[in-house]
Amino acid sequence: MSASKDDSPAPFQADLPRMERAVREILAAVGEDPDRNGLLETPARVARMYAELFSGLHLDPRRHLRRVFDESFDELVLVRDISFNSMCEHHLLPFLGKAHLGYLPKGKIVGLSKLARVVEEVSRRPQVQERMTHLIADMMAEELDAKGVIVVLEAEHSCMSIRGIRKPGAVTITSAVRGLFKTNQSSRAEVMSLINRQ
Repeated sequence: MSASKDDSPAPFQADLPRMERAVREILAAVGEDPDRNGLLETPARVARMYAELFSGLHLDPRRHLRRVFDESFDELVLVRDISFNSMCEHHLLPFLGKAHLGYLPKGKIVGLSKLARVVEEVSRRPQVQERMTHLIADMMAEELDAKGVIVVLEAEHSCMSIRGIRKPGAVTITSAVRGLFKTNQSSRAEVMSLINRQ
């Protein structure tokens, strides 16, 4: 096994009082009374929620991929259906879905739970799904030195389902491929068939 101890960095301390003031302002701006009984604790609750939902902003998910094992296995490793939720940066509304991560090792493998940890930490920030997909693929390609990497995300965006066009159930699928999966059509087709298998 290479890499050092997988310690998490000291957590970033979000400015909760500042967020609480902002939530009070939003409530007042839409004509609500932030001091009425049902809303008294809402600013504090919302502030804690945002601190949790954006906690990945100050973490380095790459550290999980640096804990690798020397292994001669050189066939596909695929982890499907990793659930995640993130926040669309355009409306600060959640998008929820599943991530599928695959790679072709080149002498080193990573613990399967580490792939899920990467998804979890990358998802905890305001972003667009397209960027999230590429960020995970780039991290895997760079840190694992794999022959090929594929990342597919499927998500439902509440900014499309509860406002604007109002189309609940619409699913957005994004993919990013690196290495062999980018250049070899049959390899990419094989992994996509495994991802899509029911």
